[in-house]
Amino acid sequence: MLAEQIKAGDRRALAKAITLVESTRADHGDQATALLETLMPHTGNSIRLGISGAPGVGKSTFIEVLGNYLTEQGHRVAVLAVDPTSAVSGGSILGDKTRMETLSVNPNAFVRPSPAGKTLGGVTRRTRESLLLCEAAGFDVIIIETVGVGQSETAVSDMTDMFLLLLSPGGGDDLQGIKRGIMELADLVLVNKADGDQTHLANQTVSDYGAALHFMQARTPSWTPRIQSCSALHNQGVAEVWQTAQEFRSALTDSGELLTLRAQQARAWMWSETAEALIADLKNHATVKALVPELERAVLAGELPAIVAAQTLIKHYKASE
Repeated sequence: MLAEQIKAGDRRALAKAITLVESTRADHGDQATALLETLMPHTGNSIRLGISGAPGVGKSTFIEVLGNYLTEQGHRVAVLAVDPTSAVSGGSILGDKTRMETLSVNPNAFVRPSPAGKTLGGVTRRTRESLLLCEAAGFDVIIIETVGVGQSETAVSDMTDMFLLLLSPGGGDDLQGIKRGIMELADLVLVNKADGDQTHLANQTVSDYGAALHFMQARTPSWTPRIQSCSALHNQGVAEVWQTAQEFRSALTDSGELLTLRAQQARAWMWSETAEALIADLKNHATVKALVPELERAVLAGELPAIVAAQTLIKHYKASE
């Protein structure tokens, strides 16, 4: 029943399904797995965009303007906005849905904020599953917004087709503020807030980062990373961003790299899920649980190397299987 409602584009059913896949209850996990297996043939028909950038760069404003532009063009847009997590409540701190006021009520858009929790990579543990559910619901543009920029933020590139990095206007000295690794993952670098008094500075930033991109290896042979400027606040350059995204998708589709990219991402996802399941099973194993307190005490006291403790746990886990 839920699967049929999702395929029919029912946004309430989609929200319910995402809550289901995000749940940590074992019975919900079984239901989520069955649901995803049923919907799998109806996924894969979207362009998946990952958007990252330092806090304050204007990611939410840019996504809202881009999302509204795309819905005007006849697209259905889903935004999976991942918020920093409160250490007190465990919930989202920023609340992206409240920061995308017009897009969140757009009938052709779906905005889902989720707390990042303890997951690294600027995404939630179940962002991949949520993405598939949105595709099954008929959304043809999926945007994943991460919590910021850092070495762990590169996880978003492992589940999207195109990776966009937003920057604020700034001089060449700011190059050190962005990790080289995340720059190498960017298919499109966008200098936002290119308006008013910052227009000249934005143009200089485009020049500085454009020069830096020439020294970085492209992710795919068929696409050379680009840098553009825009102003989300004044809705300038947004149409050009979408044009670039379409050119990117066409280039990778024609070369066959898009299928290869998604296949590799699916394989990596499989092993990631396998590792998480094994760790959870190990932690819940009766023999292992009995050994943990003493081993942790010995490690904390400096009496036992961590690697020896880990190997002890694994040895007993395997011995009891």
